[in-house]
Amino acid sequence: MQTQTEGLIIKSRDINENDTVVKILTGDLGLISAFANGTKRVKSRTASAAVSPMTYSRLTLYRGRESYIIDDAKAIDVFFGLREDIERLSLANYFCELAGEFSPENTEAHEFLSLTLNLLHLLSEDKRSADFLKPVGELRMLALAGYMPDVLACAGCGKYEGGDFYLDPVEGRLLCADCAEKARHITNLDNGALYALRHICLAEDKKLFGFKISPESLKELSRTSEQYTLAHLEHGLKSLDFLKTVLE
Repeated sequence: MQTQTEGLIIKSRDINENDTVVKILTGDLGLISAFANGTKRVKSRTASAAVSPMTYSRLTLYRGRESYIIDDAKAIDVFFGLREDIERLSLANYFCELAGEFSPENTEAHEFLSLTLNLLHLLSEDKRSADFLKPVGELRMLALAGYMPDVLACAGCGKYEGGDFYLDPVEGRLLCADCAEKARHITNLDNGALYALRHICLAEDKKLFGFKISPESLKELSRTSEQYTLAHLEHGLKSLDFLKTVLE
């Protein structure tokens, strides 16, 4: 049966000289795998540009026994700006790999698709810095996947604000400075980072990127966000390893 959808190509792998298997994040079907046959042929209806990573495409699919088959693909947005800067391109690749790890398979994933597209758009148009977008993408992706930390108050005494806090990367709970010290933890969030953490996890989609943060607080947020992400991935990502070499 034929299906039409729109999706972001987040990964592709050539399986021979002409054919490619791709992983696609769609809103209605979620994360799916699909074969694109004959992508290297000049007159192919699934031209290689439309099934290249970090391309948002309109797709006509057929359901095969084990995966989808792409019958037709037309690029909607190729995010040209990403190709102009290695830092932006590397972060976009990391966001795509995160989406591939946390997005649900074969079920609706509109919020994941919208988030990833917005991140790539802001990067491509250079409307937000890579340093700003990295923790926003990580934390929001985890929140959508059901790994949102308990950001409301200290798990030990109920304190809401004032002073530094500690976010436990494994348990996802907040501790104020006093409770963190009793538990032999070192605080990793100042006031600005704590505010940003709460905003990223709880804000409406349209307000997600609408906050300001100092460079010092952003550094704390970024370190803590990465630790939290890796703790819930339970393994490393090649795209993150490469990104860190670029950002150094």
